[in-house]
Amino acid sequence: MSISIYRQPFLLTTRTARLTTTTTPLLLQQQQYQPQRQCIRSLHKNVPAPPIPKPTPFVPDVPTFLKLIGRNMSKYANKISSWNDLFTITSEDLRALGIEAARDRKYLLRWRQKFRKGEYGVGGDLEHVVDGVAEVRAVEVDRPPRKSENGGGEGSASTSPGSLTQTPGKKWAVVNLPPGQTTLDDPKPQLKRYIGIKLYDGNRIKGPYLSTVKGSNNTAARIEVQEGMWEHKLGRKIHGGERKRAEVLAKKRAEERKKETA
Repeated sequence: MSISIYRQPFLLTTRTARLTTTTTPLLLQQQQYQPQRQCIRSLHKNVPAPPIPKPTPFVPDVPTFLKLIGRNMSKYANKISSWNDLFTITSEDLRALGIEAARDRKYLLRWRQKFRKGEYGVGGDLEHVVDGVAEVRAVEVDRPPRKSENGGGEGSASTSPGSLTQTPGKKWAVVNLPPGQTTLDDPKPQLKRYIGIKLYDGNRIKGPYLSTVKGSNNTAARIEVQEGMWEHKLGRKIHGGERKRAEVLAKKRAEERKKETA
């Protein structure tokens, strides 16, 4: 027991001595090393420019785009010359052109990015547009065939029961047809859901900025480019906003008490 007691401190001291002798030269080398130059990774310089989206039938040019996003941005239509300039111009360039205030520039750049991603407002995904006017109609199309029970391939044709407003085996869908056309040229069209446009009560169409075609019983509607259709409304302060609401309400109550006592 006496040997183990006296040997343990000796072993510890030898280990610590070995560690200090091996690590001190490395620490000295690290302290003496000084980088000759600073390396900066300019990742943003290697990122390719985002693509310029193509105009859509509902948004064919810059004035229409500025008119749709609202906030009186259409007054800057003469400052942006072309569609390519709209999607390549920077915030500094917008400021040099006289587009003020800063929130207007941010709003324009935000909507530009949304349009580049395909995030349109109502009417932005319509294909048949003439002079800023498009028509949507509710038409009957064949229901898709049911899936087979084993999950492999298509099953039998759908035989849904009919009703007063629906033919058996059919369903109602919204399609965008050229103005004046009432029937489909293709018996099996490629259907899709249009932004903001829905069906209710079977075959009636509803949606923002839609005007019903006369004599269609709400089964056909017309949509036209209007000022501020895609506008993100600015908030408004009520009673001075959250910070001053208590103060403003207290002053109003004090004025009401003065009027009552007078």
